[in-house]
Amino acid sequence: MPQVIIDGKSYEFEGRPSLLQFCLDHGIELPHFCYHPSMSVPANCRQCLVDIGAPVRDRQTGEIQVNEQGEPVIQYFPKLQTSCSHIVSDGQVVHTARSSGKVKDAQRDTLEFLLINHPLDCPICDQAGHCPLQIQAYKYGPEGSRFEFRKVHKPKKVKLGPRVVLDAERCINCTRCVRFTDEISKSGQLTIIERGVKNYPITPPGVSFDEPYSMNVIDLCPVGALTSVDFRFQARIWEMASTPSITTTNAKGSNCHLWVRDNLVLRITPRANPDVNEFWLPDEDRLAYRRFNEDRPAGPSITAETGAASSSWDASLQRAAEILQRAGENAVFIASAYATVEDNWMLMQLADAVGGQVAGYIPHIDPGHGDGWLCTDDRTPNRQGCERLGIYPIDGTLWRARIESGEVTALYVLEDDPVASGLCSVESLADTEVILHYHHTTNQTLPAACVALPAAMVAETIGTFVNESGRAQRVIPAKAIKGTNRTLMMQMGLSRADRHGTPFDRWHNESHYIDCKPSWEMIPMITRALGTEINPQGPRKIMQHISETNPAFAGATHDAMGLTGIDLCLKESFQPAHLEGTH
Repeated sequence: MPQVIIDGKSYEFEGRPSLLQFCLDHGIELPHFCYHPSMSVPANCRQCLVDIGAPVRDRQTGEIQVNEQGEPVIQYFPKLQTSCSHIVSDGQVVHTARSSGKVKDAQRDTLEFLLINHPLDCPICDQAGHCPLQIQAYKYGPEGSRFEFRKVHKPKKVKLGPRVVLDAERCINCTRCVRFTDEISKSGQLTIIERGVKNYPITPPGVSFDEPYSMNVIDLCPVGALTSVDFRFQARIWEMASTPSITTTNAKGSNCHLWVRDNLVLRITPRANPDVNEFWLPDEDRLAYRRFNEDRPAGPSITAETGAASSSWDASLQRAAEILQRAGENAVFIASAYATVEDNWMLMQLADAVGGQVAGYIPHIDPGHGDGWLCTDDRTPNRQGCERLGIYPIDGTLWRARIESGEVTALYVLEDDPVASGLCSVESLADTEVILHYHHTTNQTLPAACVALPAAMVAETIGTFVNESGRAQRVIPAKAIKGTNRTLMMQMGLSRADRHGTPFDRWHNESHYIDCKPSWEMIPMITRALGTEINPQGPRKIMQHISETNPAFAGATHDAMGLTGIDLCLKESFQPAHLEGTH
């Protein structure tokens, strides 16, 4: 197998990898700015320079020449080479800054040039603390600046579009943003204008940078030149906790990080997963951070003759059990493609315990919304999960008629909004006792609910979602809720400084803690009030049980899914109608 020697150590390789990517894959740090594995290689930042040589071969015999010590004679390129554009070949010898003073000096000099006109904005820059230029300047750059003249000034605080702000003085002309719009999103909405030290990226005249993937350039920017309109000046990187999760605005299930400070989700950024979303995230997924903080309920409530009133959890769950016990086989349950696999499985067991029927889940299809990439027509994250459990789209015409006729005496809705979806109206539910798991006070079914139970959202719960391609992915809590249980506490990220806050802590704000519970916690409490038990309990054990009893989820344990998920069997290869527990 061919080999390359890097800083005196030999590495085997296959194919024709680029030297920079090969080094990064093997844990060898090479500073760089313009390179990105998914885009073309312009080699314009010159920060990844290395010294490259190859063994000298005899032109007659082709044999490698050796010196007096019997070591191969190495002939080096006359100039340093950019590792991002160099293809590894057999026998090459590479020196990075660790083993070459020439490379070390070149990288220091390159950084000095980049910093000549760079503004000293670190104290106010959103990128400070996780800025590649800042980090590499400390690690590879000069100790101070020799430049004592007036710096070149460029436009500042330029709103390129509705979501991205440009500070042109900070730009180092890596061209990542322009290449993204040319090669990845293909919108062509950014270009470089001016020349030399005066150039910077901008939109063409009359064009707004409003493409649906515009915010990806913020992540790509290796400095603070491109920032988010929403997140600008909101928090420092070290003030927030980052939790791996997935997005739930559509059926793609793109991998992301949820960034939390003071128990509020402040931003959502992409998490690399080559099997789902690679390095990217659409703007609609990023802007969904508001849903975790706004219009959230303030605890459970019960509706009596005098109207809805706040209630305790025990009283609300007991009232829900009484309604279901009274309805018996006339109780109808609506599952949810917004809820986790574990939540929907629990709902099926509750329906069995009551003797009622799971009518199906409400589909939320927005024709034309999908783009064939990371946005889909299906606006729910777990349709596949429901169908693999044997829960199918609800027959709207049939169940609308049954509800309006009064045949349904109790309607149990799991994390959805049948009124907003057009399945029924508030008036048609006048003679039906409604138990509602809901996320937001804007839920249009809420006025008809006899018992309203606030449910934890994806940022607050543990569970499994199956995306449109059949990939099962688990989520863990990124923010705390009131009365959090031991299971949630054990899964909460250890980096959360505020996960066990008290009113005496400066960063603690009680109003940011939502009084809600995961549906997988509420349903067993209702069944116990009915005099029965659902086992196993807890999302990990539930998923273990499902993976062992349902062929459509074979192998889908929480441990097996890890942080990147696993691919389940193809939809055509299982028969949900014959699965245990099908309704």
